[in-house]
Amino acid sequence: MSLKVKNVNYVYSEGTAYEMTALKDVNLEIPDGQFVGLIGHTGSGKSTLVQHLNGLIRATSGKIYYNGKDIYGESFSMKELRSKVGLVFQYPEHQLFETDVLTDVCFGPKNLGFTKEEAEKKAKEALRMVGMGEEYDASSPFELSGGQKRRVAIAGVLAMEPEVLILDEPTAGLDPRGRDEILDQISLLQKERGITVVLVSHSMEDVARYVERIIVMNHGEVRFDGAPREVFRHYRELEEIGLAAPQTTYLMQELKERGADVDTEATTVEEAADAIAAWLRKTC
Repeated sequence: MSLKVKNVNYVYSEGTAYEMTALKDVNLEIPDGQFVGLIGHTGSGKSTLVQHLNGLIRATSGKIYYNGKDIYGESFSMKELRSKVGLVFQYPEHQLFETDVLTDVCFGPKNLGFTKEEAEKKAKEALRMVGMGEEYDASSPFELSGGQKRRVAIAGVLAMEPEVLILDEPTAGLDPRGRDEILDQISLLQKERGITVVLVSHSMEDVARYVERIIVMNHGEVRFDGAPREVFRHYRELEEIGLAAPQTTYLMQELKERGADVDTEATTVEEAADAIAAWLRKTC
């Protein structure tokens, strides 16, 4: 089991007038190789939770285990954890700072103690993984498009060869094409390398299309946890906590109410098209 969160609570500014509980008795297990979507309204605790997973925030109470080891144990190396559990923040391009793309991506591996040659090899491999050709290696990261900057920032984490990749709103601010390109690349990486991916997103369409499991946070607690079809079955409850299901869910529900014998649990455009086509074949 890659990551395990057990009875985790977190309180901001504990003991002050600004005290606020961000996580309440969270229990989760994320196995190796799973593609997980983490959703919730603003302030639901999802970003706080992912920062616990690589030790950036320490739980007020509870335990977190990585590959069976307590990350709060005295002998546990937080540096090693952060090399294995990579976190890409929202708008990660704001963290680019070197004069050229290759040097920027080399920063992580060098910090882990790799030689210049080893770091460059890992950086080049990571850049190719995210679709950045060698013609960009010597380019200034500040002259790239928004989507390209995002790819370079993700490559900077991949160059450290993480076993778990956490992405906090990786497509925020991108146009639809840039969003699809980034998520397609992440999905391909997850399948080819078998890494665990945790995708924090506000887009129900994105999580429905890419992930195999959805965790819904609400006021610091896990409200739902299951396959997309299972979670979006509760679309009315999701609306009550400020979320929604994908548009296809509402379309299929509307068709059902109008007498069409369709699969109302279709969550992607492809699934909806197949369900409608199957219904039409039966009625023709």
